[in-house]
Amino acid sequence: MSQQAHQTQPAEAQEPETPHLDFQGTTPYEDYVQADVLTHLQHTLSDDPGEMVFLVTTQVMELWFTVIVHEWETTARALRADDVKTAVAALKRSVRELEALNASWRPLGQLTPAQFNSYRSALGEGSGFQSAMYRRMEFLLGDKSASMLVPHRGAPRVHAELEKALHEPSVYDEVLRLLARRGYAIPDAVLERDVAKKYEPSSEVESVWTELYAGDESGELARLGEALTDVAELVWRWRNDHLVATRRAMGAKTGTGGSAGVAWLEKRAQKNVFPELWTARSHV
Repeated sequence: MSQQAHQTQPAEAQEPETPHLDFQGTTPYEDYVQADVLTHLQHTLSDDPGEMVFLVTTQVMELWFTVIVHEWETTARALRADDVKTAVAALKRSVRELEALNASWRPLGQLTPAQFNSYRSALGEGSGFQSAMYRRMEFLLGDKSASMLVPHRGAPRVHAELEKALHEPSVYDEVLRLLARRGYAIPDAVLERDVAKKYEPSSEVESVWTELYAGDESGELARLGEALTDVAELVWRWRNDHLVATRRAMGAKTGTGGSAGVAWLEKRAQKNVFPELWTARSHV
């Protein structure tokens, strides 16, 4: 091989150029992500090293709640506009986000009672039950109660946002209104119900889903039903994972913030989201 040939290197083997490193002020990445803000929001209240894991995991959960609320609000707007394609796309994104949210229990799911007790007192009356963003998720699922606004009376902006969400139709309300516009027999009592109240199952709505599922499975309304069912399944898994992690860490003790702890979570885990989508399957 000649010396000239030996010195010639293919373009892909050449050393890549060093990325631009010198910026005025902070980096564009920092300006967009605000990582410095995010990574300095952790203020532990005990000397236990496990508290940092608990705190960061809880903060990550809050971020996932925020994204999922965004997706479901997008879904509701799209359904009002009869844009099923956009609604299904947002629901499918939220399924992946729910999977990531549910995985957040893994760092906490191995806590022994002694490990949890080592910093539990630092929580005081704090409880995930008080999460405003999680409450907005529940309202979008149709699980509504005006009493759930009470813990947030001291935070006017948060209270106002929750009150607005309480009085807006849930994702499922918008689905049923869409089905009615498409000619399906959704009863007036369901369409005209007080959307600030918890949704209650309807045998007539169950019949509509039975009809849809007995028909063209490739139709957009059947696909919408399956996207909703994927969401409902992962919400059920979230509640059960929460139950298991809590039972493992603290048994049947009273929860932080004075909640009933495991007993309350067991009751929640028994409830299905979008109930007729589950019961209709028995009739197809």
